[in-house]
Amino acid sequence: MGLFGKVGQGLKKTRESLMNTMNSMLRSFGRIDEALFEELEEILIMSDVGTVASSRICARLRESVKEKNITDPAEIRQLLKETVSSMLAGGQTLQLQTKPAVILVIGVNGVGKTTTIGKLAAHLKAQGKKVILGAADTFRAAAIEQLEIWADRAGVDMVKHGQGADPAAVVFDTLSAAKARGADVVICDTAGRLHNKKNLMDELAKISRVINRELPDADKEILLVLDATTGQNAVNQAREFKEAAGITGIVLTKLDGTARGGVVLAIREDLQVPVKFVGVGEGMDDLQPFDPEQFAAGLFDEE
Repeated sequence: MGLFGKVGQGLKKTRESLMNTMNSMLRSFGRIDEALFEELEEILIMSDVGTVASSRICARLRESVKEKNITDPAEIRQLLKETVSSMLAGGQTLQLQTKPAVILVIGVNGVGKTTTIGKLAAHLKAQGKKVILGAADTFRAAAIEQLEIWADRAGVDMVKHGQGADPAAVVFDTLSAAKARGADVVICDTAGRLHNKKNLMDELAKISRVINRELPDADKEILLVLDATTGQNAVNQAREFKEAAGITGIVLTKLDGTARGGVVLAIREDLQVPVKFVGVGEGMDDLQPFDPEQFAAGLFDEE
């Protein structure tokens, strides 16, 4: 199955839910008018696209319809696909030009953070990069053990301390190992405790100070892992983490298990943070780099 197949399959539930409602609505209109746009905006909001993104999508559609002098409601779907693709474009590529570059991965427990790190390590290794993992989520012993399993699966090195160790010390040792072993990318797991934002901010600030001191010129990505099945709760989580940590990108997991794939647009438009990867299955290669055109096609193309 090719890349489009994986993403298209992953969006199957979202597409069926969205397109069934939308096609029925478009067939009920003989011409494009304001009532159509109002109904469309409501459908998008109900599909977890969010109020901000839905409003912007419909505003752009109104402009396109006027510019292209379109009158047939059936043509709205193609316009919608083009609009969504252009809105999602930009910033989706990881910036990892320096050697080593650093990726910090954050997110609450249960979203698939450790799995994402393992799959991301395998993805980068397949590109010929030497990857080393840092088990800096020392809050849970299970987190260290789980990461070790994924490091073995991906065939990459890992640096760990014991449960309760200082996460910044783990990061320091991981960076030292990366420099000594000539690694291209360091990926650090971090504890995802949102119930105490001050602790989270302090911990991540300390980790950032260590990275900036040890690798002042390194490219650094801070990726937030979110569970697509939680819909608008994922947007709220992203808002909290952005405020607490500053994030450069989103990894949206479990896209294949939900009809709430529209949340990608809510995150992009509400928070102005790009989605960099999507998870569309359990396999090692089911973490896919985010492609706006393929995503829009997966949402709006007929099977």
